[in-house]
Amino acid sequence: MGCLTVASWRCVKQCGACCHLDPEERPELAEYLSPEDLALYLSMVGPDGWCIHLDQLNRECTIYDDRPRFCRVLPDVFEEMYGIEPEELDEFAIECCQQQIEAVHGDRSLEMLRFNQAVGVSLLELPPLD
Repeated sequence: MGCLTVASWRCVKQCGACCHLDPEERPELAEYLSPEDLALYLSMVGPDGWCIHLDQLNRECTIYDDRPRFCRVLPDVFEEMYGIEPEELDEFAIECCQQQIEAVHGDRSLEMLRFNQAVGVSLLELPPLD
């Protein structure tokens, strides 16, 4: 049985997992992006599937302050795009990030460990190793 903690979502610098935009790995894009946002999203995908605005060496967004709305983890954005109520945002965003970090970096990666520590997820709450 895991220890209960109150986890709060936050972005972790030098992760960049969310910047892996490959549309083939995100077939549901048209379900939650407007046609205009979908066109913008697709224009941001580089030939390698990564956002063209990601500084891959430092794994930092080069347009962070001016990034599109769909790149922002905010209550109103997530309510509009996914139907997530503001009080559910932390849990939903943490789970989304964990899934994306696992897919990009691995479930036992330094990025995953740093993210879980930053958001307040205890090691006791993680699934056991297989």
